[in-house]
Amino acid sequence: MSNLHRMIQVAGAVSVEEALMLASCGVTHVGLPLRLAFHKPDVSDEEARAICAALKGRAESVLITYLEDAAETLALCRFLGADGVQLHGTMPLAQVRALRQAAPELFVIKSLVVGTAPEADILAQAQAHAPFVDAFLTDTFDPASGATGATGKAHDWAVSARLARALPRPLILAGGLTLENVASAIAAVRPAGVDAHTGLEDARGRKDEALVRAFVAQAGGAFAAHEAPGLAKACVSA
Repeated sequence: MSNLHRMIQVAGAVSVEEALMLASCGVTHVGLPLRLAFHKPDVSDEEARAICAALKGRAESVLITYLEDAAETLALCRFLGADGVQLHGTMPLAQVRALRQAAPELFVIKSLVVGTAPEADILAQAQAHAPFVDAFLTDTFDPASGATGATGKAHDWAVSARLARALPRPLILAGGLTLENVASAIAAVRPAGVDAHTGLEDARGRKDEALVRAFVAQAGGAFAAHEAPGLAKACVSA
């Protein structure tokens, strides 16, 4: 099971070399988006499989997907050799339960997209999913594009802070995180982990090593200064 204490996930590695660079910078989890609703994948299934293999013993690999069928999701995870899966779509609760029952060893993150529903509804959805997942991740809805991830935009951190306190599982904060705001975000939300994607890329859409190293340092310092309210939950889930 993945360790969520001070988790730093970076999504969208485009090659084995880039994934290994992320791990060398102190990134604990590398996200690989496949079967997406709004964006083209950065890599093929075969390239993602090679990345997962290369990361063994260095960082955890996480499939990020909008798939809604448990069997299809598990088959892709097993093909890739991924350590975990981030359910970023609208997989029915029964399918999430089936995924957990079929693969109890799989690290499962359920995304909660702030702005798609009232906060009370998001909390109720999370509470229903909690028995079948290891962590939640809050991300940003972009009404202009309809995208629910990789928007480069932050959401209302106060919502995520309240969810972090209320949820029975650790919370990972995503959405528009950069070198400049990650420390403030951790101080405001006190999550168990953070996730970044477009905020660490250069003009070519490649991860910038200097930005990644500085982001990891900023996040690490902020985690040390602001213990997450879900830290005990994170350690239990580890």
